[in-house]
Amino acid sequence: MVVVFATLGLQLILPVELVLKPWWLLPALSGLLVVALLLINPGRMDERSRVERMISLVLVAVVSIANGVSAGQLVAGIATGTLGDQAARVLVSGGIVYWTNIVVFSLWYWEFDRGGPGMRAVGRAEYADLMFPQMSDPELAHKDWEPSYLDYLYLSFTNATAFSPTDVMPLRLWAKMTMMLQAAISLVLALMVLAWAVSGLKS
Repeated sequence: MVVVFATLGLQLILPVELVLKPWWLLPALSGLLVVALLLINPGRMDERSRVERMISLVLVAVVSIANGVSAGQLVAGIATGTLGDQAARVLVSGGIVYWTNIVVFSLWYWEFDRGGPGMRAVGRAEYADLMFPQMSDPELAHKDWEPSYLDYLYLSFTNATAFSPTDVMPLRLWAKMTMMLQAAISLVLALMVLAWAVSGLKS
């Protein structure tokens, strides 16, 4: 929740031409979803109900759509030259969209790996979708070790910066396709934003 709220806060400082309109829609809707989620299960999560899981997925989808709009408008603005000549502004905007993309994909990994956090908490997931180093070698961690959200955030960050898996391997097709999509989006954002900003700083 902290990561989602911080990321939504960053979205609020994006230029108006890069955010989903009206500008208050995303924070308001996301805030309502988070409150509903906390009311359904305010304590430690053991196994999610169907309603709670649907609210979580809606929250992730809302943030995904908003960032997709921002990313699309950023790339389109760079390609058409409608963002002006403020290279620093474009770099900051690109960094926010890039980071939000990392958070969005980390939430998708968190929600779908072995059936989601509820299934992982009660040990009902039989096969791994993502292979962490601690799972492949029993000497690296306690036998009951489970990945936390920060492990998925790290996975998303390394995949977005290396454009490929690092120490966490995708085993299922959905994980491979999701990581491929994230790497492709990150590559396009990095190339477009950096190339435009560097040329703008030189001019």
